[in-house]
Amino acid sequence: MKTLLILGAGTGGTLVANKMARRLDLREWQIIVVDRDERHLYQPGLLFIPFGWYSEADVVKPKRRFLSSRVKIIFAEVEAIDPAASRVKLAGPPDAIAYDQLVIALGCDIAPEETPGMKEGGWRKNIFDFYTLAGATALGQCLRTWPGGRLVVNVAEMPIKCPVAPLEFLFLADWFFHRRNLRNKVELILATPLSGAFTKPKAAAALSGLLKQKGIQVVPDFALSDVDNGRTTLVSYDNKEVGYDLLVTVPVNKGAEVIGQSGMGDELNYVETNQQTLQSKKWPNVWVIGDASDVPTAKAGSVAHFMGDALVANLWHHLRGQPLPEQFDGHANCFIESGFGRALLIDYSYTAEPLPGLFPLPWVGPFPMLKESAINHWGKLGFRWLYWHLLLPGRLPFLAKYRAPGPSS
Repeated sequence: MKTLLILGAGTGGTLVANKMARRLDLREWQIIVVDRDERHLYQPGLLFIPFGWYSEADVVKPKRRFLSSRVKIIFAEVEAIDPAASRVKLAGPPDAIAYDQLVIALGCDIAPEETPGMKEGGWRKNIFDFYTLAGATALGQCLRTWPGGRLVVNVAEMPIKCPVAPLEFLFLADWFFHRRNLRNKVELILATPLSGAFTKPKAAAALSGLLKQKGIQVVPDFALSDVDNGRTTLVSYDNKEVGYDLLVTVPVNKGAEVIGQSGMGDELNYVETNQQTLQSKKWPNVWVIGDASDVPTAKAGSVAHFMGDALVANLWHHLRGQPLPEQFDGHANCFIESGFGRALLIDYSYTAEPLPGLFPLPWVGPFPMLKESAINHWGKLGFRWLYWHLLLPGRLPFLAKYRAPGPSS
């Protein structure tokens, strides 16, 4: 019996397991998924928890529910990966699993301890994250009674999961404080290591205009060195300073520690991955999906979805001794909440800029790209249903293939 082993049962790991369960002859293959947490977290929903839109029940469900019955899942910590021996060591029974093909879908997580001072005094008091369930929940409790002052959203270092989320948080904070009649008592600031609001110039221009329109200040090229809790001040490596009353941090993001400990990752524990085929650059029977890879595109759920079709097709052909046909182009798209019941939509790739037009069907839509609209807002909220019922089971092939061809009217 051959083994396809998938490490991680998040977005990427789950959809690959489900798609491969429909392709492989399970009389010859077994599919095993290993994950340390029995709960599946809908990460885009974390953005809404601080503002009272979602609760834990909206974003957390059992992982087992979304995996095919033909897939075996083991809940255990991965202690070590030995790619030379094609073997993974676990903290609990079974002690180890030998594999024929390995898919790494371990994602990435925040590492606030990487920044001096981040967790030394103000953590979950006047310093909060919203990239974890605990952080988003604690921040929501703080915002309900916060009297106002200087709220700083800081991105410590790139890359991060969902690079537009810090901007969305500020847009929703602007709406939230307007609703509480506190906006004139709140100063909103984005301190970012980027030269502007976003990495893609056309999207950056549109988003920068929105930030300016809403009175949100941007401090660009701010490379965070440390947090001075005593002075409630952020300090950059070139000694720039930004004071805060309430700090909403997007800490350093890193891949799983086991990747680094196993000698498979870069300095941030991301696996070196062929950006077109999604095969490991070093081990032909190792494949990488989602945030665990070092490919130069957004670390976002939509990217894991688009990667899924390419990885599954290439893995299938690899098993049959055929050339790898699918070339992943870095496709990413996301709805961007802009507050007051409106949102934008962007769609881009490694080389393509976000374009205007309509999504998913040119000339039909219904979602306009690079433009605020109410229907984009409802698309963002409605995506949660699609995620649970269609994306995780691997039933969205059309959108995975779609690329915006250009402007349409």
